[in-house]
Amino acid sequence: MSPRDLMGAALRGLTANKLRSLLTVLGVSIGVGAVIVLVAVGNGSGKAVQERLEAMGTNLLTVSTTGGGGGFVRGQAGPANQQYSLTLEDAAALADKNLAPDISTVAPVMTSSGTATNGDTSYTVNQVIGTTPSYLPATNTPVQLGSSFTQADVDASRRVILLGQTAATELFTRPASAVGQTIKLGAVDFTVLGVLASKDSTGFNDPNATAIVPITTLRATQAGYGALNQIVVQAADKDKVDTAQAEVTQLLTARHQVPATATSPFRITNSAQILQTSQDTAATFTALLATVAAISLVVGGIGVTNIMLVTVTERTREIGIRKALGARRRTILGQFLIEATLLSLIGGAVGVAVALIVTRFQLAGVQPVLVPSSIGLALGVSAAVGLFFGSMPAHRAAGLRPIDALRHE
Repeated sequence: MSPRDLMGAALRGLTANKLRSLLTVLGVSIGVGAVIVLVAVGNGSGKAVQERLEAMGTNLLTVSTTGGGGGFVRGQAGPANQQYSLTLEDAAALADKNLAPDISTVAPVMTSSGTATNGDTSYTVNQVIGTTPSYLPATNTPVQLGSSFTQADVDASRRVILLGQTAATELFTRPASAVGQTIKLGAVDFTVLGVLASKDSTGFNDPNATAIVPITTLRATQAGYGALNQIVVQAADKDKVDTAQAEVTQLLTARHQVPATATSPFRITNSAQILQTSQDTAATFTALLATVAAISLVVGGIGVTNIMLVTVTERTREIGIRKALGARRRTILGQFLIEATLLSLIGGAVGVAVALIVTRFQLAGVQPVLVPSSIGLALGVSAAVGLFFGSMPAHRAAGLRPIDALRHE
């Protein structure tokens, strides 16, 4: 038989039992669609994290202590190891171009929390950040409405505040109406200078449920005069991050007289390293999702085997007649392999179509990003599944003896 005749015979075989063929196609399509969608979700998740980290800047360093430093809370004791606590003097030293020429920006940071009140409306701000104006551009935290506070506000300890989008919405309903209003943070009045631009969430904490005030104001009204929680350092260029990190380590080690034999009490987080780690994690996560989804392809392949075995059993007499009339083994083998491959390819095409529709929507808060290679790979694998799992039934059909096949009831 010619290839065209084999294709025609295979199609007639598939349409002889439409429901069975439909169920087989459905099984394969689920597997193919799952592979494409889950790979897209993993890729989208990794891309979202990468964009957030890149938005913060790949030349950012965050300095903290490993000994439990951080701001004081009234009524609580200070850090156990005062010698290594970060101070405003440390931040000033890091900002000195003569001591650290590869550092462009330094922002001391203290954090606290408190209840903000606007009339009868109250909202618990889980993170109140006390810092300097340089913190905003260094961390890519722009002011969307109103304006930022200035160094003069820091020097005068003025009671001014910037609200995150969530905090502004909770207190004023319309963030635009917050600018210029007076709110209470704890028992202290603050004037709202501006509302921060919205940020995407990077985890369970809402980055928009925050407030930023001058660090001197926070120390005077909320957190006390203890150590800093961290110092944000921006390298002069992304190619000088490692050099800037070395300068931070050397300068803080000297200022705090850390013994040469001691483990460094300072933790320096490099945003470029975090970005690389997140990319590696995302790649591993995507591979894991693809592996899990591939299991459904194997299940679909087993379904192809079962359906083709049933088909061979039902058409045993037909096979016997064709062999008795001179049909060759390879003709019977080719017909059943084509049937199995067609089932898988049709299922693969349906799975791709469904995946293209599904990935247009957000899944679990993630916007899937299609990987074109995953579509081709999934279709290729679906064809391979048809060939592999259809080979046993096809060989079984091709190996039947005409006399035995004709006796089959």
